[in-house]
Amino acid sequence: MKTVWVTGASSGLGLHTALALRDDGWQVIAGARSFDGIDRGDGIRRLPLDVTDGESVRRFCEQAAKIAPPDALVQCAGMLVLGSCEETDPEEFRRVMDTNFMGMVRMNREVLPRMRETGGGKIVMFSSVNGLMGIPFQSAYTASKHAIEGYAECLAMEAKPFGIQVMLVEPGDHRSGSDRYRPRARAMTGKSPYAAAYEAGTARIHRDESGGSDPDRLGRIIARRLDRKRIPFRLRIGTLKESLAVYIHRFGGARLNAAVVRQYYCGKK
Repeated sequence: MKTVWVTGASSGLGLHTALALRDDGWQVIAGARSFDGIDRGDGIRRLPLDVTDGESVRRFCEQAAKIAPPDALVQCAGMLVLGSCEETDPEEFRRVMDTNFMGMVRMNREVLPRMRETGGGKIVMFSSVNGLMGIPFQSAYTASKHAIEGYAECLAMEAKPFGIQVMLVEPGDHRSGSDRYRPRARAMTGKSPYAAAYEAGTARIHRDESGGSDPDRLGRIIARRLDRKRIPFRLRIGTLKESLAVYIHRFGGARLNAAVVRQYYCGKK
């Protein structure tokens, strides 16, 4: 039986991915801050993990390795802060970057030597459509996902000689997650000069997420890809509308892209 380690598996896309991998026949060792290490006998071993804490990452990897070394690592831990660029505090940016990006850096530093020792493996990192284009009032999240995209390109080239493959998952909006991981920036109040656009934009974000794609389907797609001998470097999972937005961003020019995105989220050109 192949073994996969999954981070951020307590809720959202991480939970749905872990369940799909279990149902696909993988031995799943899952990590999240809320886990207590108790075996529930449901095919998923849950161990405590805080990806922002290097010591917690080390302990998780040591405990997981005693169960089974990883054939694959799937990294889903993430959060965002909703706020204007101007009014999102540097500490709020740091928290998002520390979870979304540096959390992956910490995990990879622990897992890569283990995969080199066993002769290979697969590393899956959750990016986002936001890793390809900006969205108003999601600057911290967007910055973290852009960082993951560039980092993954470097990692894929460096790890290839050791038989280690890398895959970026770029989801669009999915029905998952919790508002606990989507706080608004502390400075975003009714007195903000961005208040009207912020309320319109975040209402659109909420509608899109509430009516988003099926997270169970996303988990099954990832499981099918990991079953293959070769995995793609990029795997975008979303709607036709989201794919069109990426296409406009890539080929439509900066002015057209900004006009379309701002109109969609803020109702203004």
